[in-house]
Amino acid sequence: MNILQVNSSARAAASASTRLANSIVERLKAQNPGATLVVRDVGSNPHPILDEAALGALFTPAEQRTPEQAARVALDDALIAEIQAADAVVLGVPMYNLGVPSQFKNWIDAIARAKVTFQYTANGVEGLLKGKKVYVALARGGKYRGTDWDAQVPYLKIVLGFLGMTDVSFFFAEGLAMGPEAEQQAFAEAQREIEAAFA
Repeated sequence: MNILQVNSSARAAASASTRLANSIVERLKAQNPGATLVVRDVGSNPHPILDEAALGALFTPAEQRTPEQAARVALDDALIAEIQAADAVVLGVPMYNLGVPSQFKNWIDAIARAKVTFQYTANGVEGLLKGKKVYVALARGGKYRGTDWDAQVPYLKIVLGFLGMTDVSFFFAEGLAMGPEAEQQAFAEAQREIEAAFA
């Protein structure tokens, strides 16, 4: 098994979402002793945004790209290769202002490429990143699970499904900003859900 872990918190070692993602990876490795792990930390090492220069490079035929354009496309190519090679994908996603971090959105923009990870057909869009199991570790200061305030889960289901990844499990640590007791309880509940998922 090839595992890809993508961390997107700006908090590095103090990240709650990374803590949950690490726990999920530990379970995966315990069940698959020969598994390989690739960790991509876009929180600590942000991927460049999809700006006009990047679009220009992507829409220029490969043989006509400048060295700068080729280098920019190669950055996205590396992320696409990682997700293509993965059997299991573990995403650490904190909630920033009710959405996903911009660092995570940059990663999505990098791996979503027409005719490579998705394509349009006569029957609509077809995701090309099929056959992968995705685990999403969500960390929130408040409690939003199952409410209209939770824009993360619908977005992630749609965008991952758009790319062909439809087998997605979500794990939540919520109420982390509501005091030490609430934080402790949140991690305990999240850990129980993780353990149950791998029982």
